Amino acid sequence: MITGIKGTRFRRAAAVTLTTGAVLAAGAFGAAPAGAVATPTIAAKGGYVMNNGTGASLYTKAADTPLSTGSTTKIMTAKVVLSQPNLNLDAKVKVKGIYSDYIVANNASSAHLIVGDTLTVRQLLYGLMLPSGCDAAYALADKFGSGTSTAARVKSFIGKMNTTAHSLGMTHSHFDSFDGIGNGNNYSTPRDLTKLASNAMKSTTFKTVVKTVSTKQKVTTPGGYRYYTWENTNKPLLTGYTGTIGIKTGSGPEAKYCLVFAATRNGKTVIGTVLASTSITARTSDATKLMNYAFAR
Repeated sequence: MITGIKGTRFRRAAAVTLTTGAVLAAGAFGAAPAGAVATPTIAAKGGYVMNNGTGASLYTKAADTPLSTGSTTKIMTAKVVLSQPNLNLDAKVKVKGIYSDYIVANNASSAHLIVGDTLTVRQLLYGLMLPSGCDAAYALADKFGSGTSTAARVKSFIGKMNTTAHSLGMTHSHFDSFDGIGNGNNYSTPRDLTKLASNAMKSTTFKTVVKTVSTKQKVTTPGGYRYYTWENTNKPLLTGYTGTIGIKTGSGPEAKYCLVFAATRNGKTVIGTVLASTSITARTSDATKLMNYAFAR
């Protein structure tokens, strides 16, 4: 059984941008030398990369071993929202006190939603995927679950996450939370998360959100309006690796450091996952090594 992901100092650290010196020292963003096809060694416990156009596996390391996923869980949260029938991305959602209480109680990563403010579903997706807001995840689960109480709606939403996982053939995955702060039974594998990400990237909205480095969003308040500014926790890859188009970081005491990534070069898109790497620097380096390897094949 995979243990939960209580506490999110690790997730908050994920927002730290690597210095140029550290990146260069690690050789993280160097282009792959022509013809370099030696299988890379990564720090992560699990890794997987595929050619997104053909579905061909290009690299595997414990690719089907279930591991804690941290906030990469939020890819599924977004997928479920974007799969809703007749979805209105401009639908309004009012921020409830329980969302901010949840952040405080779990020391969770936050979009810093302010109680009483009203955001659109689209804005909540940015708050979910860029700063990895567990409050935004809660708001979306509450909005798109079914039931007469918040608890019932959240339970329903998590059920939709697992139904979606089954429909995508994610045979070694299970979700028991809307954000990755699990209750002992929230896990996936590098191959399964890559399947999920590949499918999610078919959505123009999802693809637009996850490749955004930063955004400033105007939201309605009880007295008028205010602006929220969010930066992407995946900024090191988005700004440092040519062709990067996403996707999502994750971290936590059990998950360690995770990254679901995708990039396109010369018309070829590769997509993959590393789980349980050893640091922010290491997960970025792991992803870069795997993308270099994939593009060289």
